[in-house]
Amino acid sequence: MKLIGRNDPGSGGKAAAGAADTEAWAQSEETAAALPAQRTSGLTVSRADAGYGPDSLVRVSASQFAPAAGSYGPQSAVEPTPDRDSFETALAAREQAALESRHRQAADQGDPNAASQLGALLLRRGDLADAEAYLRTAAAAGLRAAANNLGVLLHQRGHRAEAAQWWRHAAVAGSAPAAHALGLQLRDQGEEEAAEYWLHFAAEHGHPLGAYALGDLMEHRRDVRAERWFKVSADAGHREAAYRLARMREAAGDKDTAETWYRTAAARSHARAGLRLGVLLEERAAEDPACLEEAARWYRQAAQNGEPRAACALGFLHRDAGDLTAAAEWWQEAAEAGDGNAANALGALHAGRGEAVDAERWYRAALEAGDQNGAFNLGLLCASAGREAQAEQWYRRAAYAGHREACNALAVVLLQRGDESGAEPWFSKAAEAGSVDGAFNLGVLHAGRGEQQQAHEWYARAAAEGHGEAALQLAVALEQRGQLTGALERYRQAAAGSSAEGAFRLASLLDRRGDADDEAEHWYAVAADAGHRRAQVRMGVRAAERGALEIAESWYRRAAEAGSRSAAFNLGLLLARQDEEAEAMVWYTRAADAGHGRAALRLALLALRRGEPVQAENWCRRAADYGPAEVTERASRLLGALHSELSA
Repeated sequence: MKLIGRNDPGSGGKAAAGAADTEAWAQSEETAAALPAQRTSGLTVSRADAGYGPDSLVRVSASQFAPAAGSYGPQSAVEPTPDRDSFETALAAREQAALESRHRQAADQGDPNAASQLGALLLRRGDLADAEAYLRTAAAAGLRAAANNLGVLLHQRGHRAEAAQWWRHAAVAGSAPAAHALGLQLRDQGEEEAAEYWLHFAAEHGHPLGAYALGDLMEHRRDVRAERWFKVSADAGHREAAYRLARMREAAGDKDTAETWYRTAAARSHARAGLRLGVLLEERAAEDPACLEEAARWYRQAAQNGEPRAACALGFLHRDAGDLTAAAEWWQEAAEAGDGNAANALGALHAGRGEAVDAERWYRAALEAGDQNGAFNLGLLCASAGREAQAEQWYRRAAYAGHREACNALAVVLLQRGDESGAEPWFSKAAEAGSVDGAFNLGVLHAGRGEQQQAHEWYARAAAEGHGEAALQLAVALEQRGQLTGALERYRQAAAGSSAEGAFRLASLLDRRGDADDEAEHWYAVAADAGHRRAQVRMGVRAAERGALEIAESWYRRAAEAGSRSAAFNLGLLLARQDEEAEAMVWYTRAADAGHGRAALRLALLALRRGEPVQAENWCRRAADYGPAEVTERASRLLGALHSELSA
């Protein structure tokens, strides 16, 4: 619904020269083309709905009036000054007044072209009452530009049915802007078939907004032709059309073409296009690190154009680069603009620093922005502070809003309280909503009841989504049944899902088979690096067998310091072989105090060597109690010998 201000021979009246249209793409109108047969009847009575009508009217600058009023001197090479600006403004106002006076004089003498031009000028200025009379005169004389502008004026005044009548007159005469305006009004009245007809007419006559509106209507109806019209509009410079076209290509999996159109729209300062372009570039950053810098540039532009999600994304880029100060600044900008994700990120940043008050403030801001992660994070914050009752309340709020991880967390709270019947529905809700932890926990719940089949079904569902511990449970069950091939596959899945126990058991099974020593070593190392103490002991043993004593000592120390009694004993043996008896005694004692029978027996023998029979007897008794059977037998024989010696 664009305001135009010129007529041509096809409009039904005299040609009018020198009148400027309000849009660059509408500076001339072609002779009216023959219209195809209409497929609908006339307009029904319009409703006073919002959402359609003319775009913002474009004010006519002084430069548009200059050709009609005549040049007033050179304008180049002189830098503007306040005085010059004031002079030029005043001069432009006088020129506009002179032009209006000439149009008014000619219109009052019966010139319909002058009436049309004057009506357009007054309409742009907002003088609707004065403009209407002149536009009606010109429209009655058959000038299609006047008919279109009269429709714009009537639409602004709320007379939509009459506006549609005048737009129809102008459209039939070949006005693409009028066809566009009429099509939008018909669309909003639900007359989509008639709307499509007029929008198609506008698009075919080179009206970019008509092409966009036609594409929008077709996309709404899932018509594949929508893409064509978006492209027509995008090619003519319509940035929203370029963005919509990019979205369609991305949804079709054609990311290269999508990127091209996102670039087109983003270059025209389309904020959401800049955001999506940044996302695509960030996805490619693993292959081409330079993409990350470009993604940041587009995020920044989109953020500056008012897209808070881009500011949030830019914050995450800074965080990943280690610049938490810049990250916080962008997150705060996005959060203050209503982005819940950014508010949650700020909350997590403060929580990580131990700043619970600030964390809670931002989590609440996220919740106020409609992001239920805020409620879930408030629950986690309260739980970490020991405020269990409040944590449960927040979990419930998020869970009832459909937050799947909150459902799982609430179920865990209830289960820990002994309310198994209350926990199960929440575990089920979490699992059905796609929570991997919820599916695993539901498996644990069934396993605890001895319902192995149901447990394995849920474990399998969680394992399929990469849950390492669920894959581990399935692997253990398969190994117990002797299905070693299946167990190996599940152990590999568990190890790939970051299960240190899964990696250790995989290595152990491969070790026992004896045909994959290198792979076994690899998985022992993976588990050991993840802090698995038995794997660390195993790495120490394997290193010692190769004569790599320094490596062996390193692994033993890591495991022993983490509480492994076997590692402490082995470290003692290694140190003793290196004549470091004093430190060896420390580790033997630590192992024995933790219940290691062989360490206790070793301490008994060392006590005897030092001539301390009472100390030796004490360690012998402990060794006999700790076992295993071989140690118990040896400790018993030594204890008998000690009794004989002490009683002699």
